Amino acid sequence: MSRIGKEPIKIPESVKVELNGQNIKVKGPQGELEREIHPYIKVEIEDNVISVKRFSETKFHMSLHGLTRSLINNMVVGVTEGFKKSLEVVGIGYRVGKKGSVIMFNLGFSHPIAFIPPAGIIIDLNRQIINISGIDKELVGQVAAKIRSFRPPEPYKGKGIKYLGEEIKRKAGKTAE
Repeated sequence: MSRIGKEPIKIPESVKVELNGQNIKVKGPQGELEREIHPYIKVEIEDNVISVKRFSETKFHMSLHGLTRSLINNMVVGVTEGFKKSLEVVGIGYRVGKKGSVIMFNLGFSHPIAFIPPAGIIIDLNRQIINISGIDKELVGQVAAKIRSFRPPEPYKGKGIKYLGEEIKRKAGKTAE
């Protein structure tokens, strides 16, 4: 049995969960999320506790079991607390600015990169730190990965966009003999 899948999810008092067939909707103080559950998984709500069950012990059903439980738990956590990722811009002349809702990146290319965040994502800039927050964990991680892909950190000087606290493996440069 899946260790993650068999754990029940406690619903906080400020959260309302609705289940319509295979569609689950979670409402909380931060907002509202909705997701469709795979037909091979059964979700039950009893006494402010969500439990996820599978129909058989096949490998496919077992893999869906833990995944579905994690997705529903992330929905509950998202509408109560939200999620946040932080990125750091490292490099001389690398700048990030905001023009309205558009984020402008100057990362050493011949042109600035304009990025429009998707709905539900809030981006705060603090000098060289980019804070990405929202209620959907998947979307927050996807936006952070997209921004990091504009200029990933390079191993020689460590310049680029990296996650806050990320360790970059450094390489030695060329040496003359």
